[in-house]
Amino acid sequence: MGAFDEVDATPRRTMVLFFIVDTSGSMKGEKIESVNTAVREVLPYIDDISSSNPDAQIKVAALEFSSGCEWMYPQPVDPGDFSWRDLEAGGLTAFGDACNELNVKLSKKAFMQEAVGSYAPAFILMSDGEPTDDYKHGLEKLKGNPWFRAGIKVAIAIGNEANQEMLAEFTNTSEAVLTVHNKEQLKSIIRFVSVTSSQVASSSSSVGSDAPATKQQEVAEKIAETVKNSDTFEGVDVGTDTSSAAEDDWGSWG
Repeated sequence: MGAFDEVDATPRRTMVLFFIVDTSGSMKGEKIESVNTAVREVLPYIDDISSSNPDAQIKVAALEFSSGCEWMYPQPVDPGDFSWRDLEAGGLTAFGDACNELNVKLSKKAFMQEAVGSYAPAFILMSDGEPTDDYKHGLEKLKGNPWFRAGIKVAIAIGNEANQEMLAEFTNTSEAVLTVHNKEQLKSIIRFVSVTSSQVASSSSSVGSDAPATKQQEVAEKIAETVKNSDTFEGVDVGTDTSSAAEDDWGSWG
């Protein structure tokens, strides 16, 4: 059992679910509209998971990045009180800035300051293109953050033009990178990944000889198995090998 997973009887500890959303110009149209719809619709499910969990309460934080980056709220918010503001697309893709900003907030002086302690967080990154800044330095600093290292990380590549290798650098495993090719896939994957990550991240570590070594591994295995075996996610690619990927269908915005 890791230092982040020690269980207290009462009061409940906090687990923060982070949505990190690329809002660059290429996200215009069905891509950003689908993100807005899916996250807004999944928040009540996250609230239910939090309300029924005797060990942990879930809070939500959202960071958008384009030519710069901005938090939707100055602190993580209970999912039942989180009013999702429609994100608008425009500008560049300053992923390095987003990594630096996330690193700053992953501190007990910022987002991880709950007095009763916190479970390791969960991060869902969504992007459809290439970073336009030198993101390597910012990402390396972020990967050195103990909260980030212990957290669950999943990346959604929105279309074949997304930089899957960069997304795999973020998650530290290609198994946690999912590529979607249309708005229905995008909305379904956001809902599924958000719920699965929240359920695992807000629970005590699995035990037993057959249990995955980490929560990251547990989530990656659950997601990969479900996506590959469910008709709901037909056409969604798991991993960074997109040699046989389906064609993108994003309407007139492409």
